[in-house]
Amino acid sequence: MPKSNPPSDGLPRDGKKPTLKTIAKASGMAVPTVSRALSDAPDISEATKKKVREIADALGYVPNRAGVRLRTGRTNVISLVMSAEREMMTQTARLLTSLGLALRETHYHLNVSPVFPDDDPLRAVRYIVENQTADCVIFNQVEPEDKRAEYLIERNFPFATHGRTKWADQHPYYDFDNFAFSELSLAELAARGRKNIVLLAPPLAQNYANDMVNGARHAAKALGIQLHVARQVQSNGLYKDLRNWAAEKHREDPTIDGFLCASTNATMSVVAGMESCGCTVGQEFDVVAKEGLHMLKFVRPEIIVVQEDIEATGVFLAKAALQAIKSPDLPPQQFLEVPTEFVTWE
Repeated sequence: MPKSNPPSDGLPRDGKKPTLKTIAKASGMAVPTVSRALSDAPDISEATKKKVREIADALGYVPNRAGVRLRTGRTNVISLVMSAEREMMTQTARLLTSLGLALRETHYHLNVSPVFPDDDPLRAVRYIVENQTADCVIFNQVEPEDKRAEYLIERNFPFATHGRTKWADQHPYYDFDNFAFSELSLAELAARGRKNIVLLAPPLAQNYANDMVNGARHAAKALGIQLHVARQVQSNGLYKDLRNWAAEKHREDPTIDGFLCASTNATMSVVAGMESCGCTVGQEFDVVAKEGLHMLKFVRPEIIVVQEDIEATGVFLAKAALQAIKSPDLPPQQFLEVPTEFVTWE
């Protein structure tokens, strides 16, 4: 029989499932050192951790999760509990990608628990805690008195949020300053001569929607312009519904000359609805949009865009979650992204 060629990386292959002993033999380190390196122990150097992980990856080592849990009491899993609403999936995918990349060089894995519009948001979180399927939970669409946050705080279970609750001083979060976003946006619309503005906000039960509305009202009063907050629709509505709503809004009041939109799909729907009435963005009306993608300026350079950094959000939340797990006695990591400028198109 022909002899098989040795692995190109020089590591042993015997057809058996690699273990900590296999990695120790290949690395020349002791088994406890390998174990602690893979567990991201603080007393092991980063160089050693990197070397051990590279060898483990090359060997195809997969830790026994049941064994890890028995030894450490941890699952090495962080669970992302996210909305599965169809109109939000693109931004969710970007957040998921940035979280995954931030955790790639750690021994933690990312699981996703989708929450559908007719689900109880607390149910997914309760399942994770009661069944100990993760060491930390990350979630969004935060309400001021969010039941998920209250539940997790009561049980002293690590979590981080994309947005702030009324208990924000007690937990990690990354948030976008939607009050400042509204102020910045209305000032720009007023500078362009717009006087009759409509705000298409997220569901008003959510904390960031309240910040957006309050900021817009504060700015409108200071600038002496009219502001209407949409009540029949929300920024996460279906494209067709939002397009039809915008067209009807124009027919009801042709003096409307500005929109403030909280999402990409809401912005494109508003533009489509107004264009169906013969109006052109940048001429008869202007739109300011908050966007986590990089699409609107490419499709319609006339749209005024404020960028929300979803990549930075994911990276920060991953680090905040890891600290909440490993060092719960430290102050929680928190960050507020404050918008100060608009996206330029060159």
